[in-house]
Amino acid sequence: RPIDDRSSRLVEVMTRRMITVLFFLAGSCSAFVAPTPTPFRRSPLPAKKTEDLVSDFCQGTNEFWSSLAVEPFRKAVEIRKAGVERSDDFFSIIFAPPESPGIPRPVWLVIAASVPTGLLWYGYYKFSVEEELYQYELETTGRVTGCGGYGTLLPFVFGILAGAPLALVHLPPGDLLLKAASLWILLGQVNLYRRVNQLLPEPVLWEWWALLPPPLDVVVGLRQVHFLAEYWRSVRGEDDDYDGDLVAETLFPFIARKPRFTLKEFLRTPSMWFWFTKDWDDFDLAFLKDDF
Repeated sequence: RPIDDRSSRLVEVMTRRMITVLFFLAGSCSAFVAPTPTPFRRSPLPAKKTEDLVSDFCQGTNEFWSSLAVEPFRKAVEIRKAGVERSDDFFSIIFAPPESPGIPRPVWLVIAASVPTGLLWYGYYKFSVEEELYQYELETTGRVTGCGGYGTLLPFVFGILAGAPLALVHLPPGDLLLKAASLWILLGQVNLYRRVNQLLPEPVLWEWWALLPPPLDVVVGLRQVHFLAEYWRSVRGEDDDYDGDLVAETLFPFIARKPRFTLKEFLRTPSMWFWFTKDWDDFDLAFLKDDF
């Protein structure tokens, strides 16, 4: 009987230990089970900034239209670094390819080259300054905010050349192409004025004046030519060689006037119009007074 008692106690102790082990295993069974895989989630890519999107669009537009240009033209107008040996005579400047920083082209030179050619040379001027600003922005900021000479001028030329014949035979795409070309070059001009303002310590142009009818749109266009030439001259360190611009600084004082003036101020101030009105008094008219 003592043996039976010892056996019973032994069985009881072993049973308790087995129960303890089972409870331990039950609580630790997750250690023996493969964890449920967590679904893979791709880290979201950082959203592109608006400036990068604009730059990508402008660069893509420039590259697309430049790829359509014939090789001899691309080589002839390939942008080059400033400092290349060239003469400063009239014809050397008007036929020079774009440079970075840009070539200072004073107002008198732009008028003298544009008027006799029926504004054809002005098209080359427009191409050149757009290419120069494009390259300059790319070199200084790593981004661009304009479509360059190719991306600005070639879509306009294509729209006119393709749209005009179609419009003459009254095919619908003709009018659409002409309107699209006009809108494109007009928006490009507004953007050009915006970028020139950003180059200067204070804005000198009203961008929206590009939308005004002639001759008021010519007023802001001539001012853009003058102040961009002034900026390039300063960047290139050529101020000492500058003899002045008779057209912008004397004959038509509004071209070089600082700071920028309002439309009402321009209309009521004849002293800034021409050289022969510089001594005229302002017009004292209520509707020409600014509200601020």
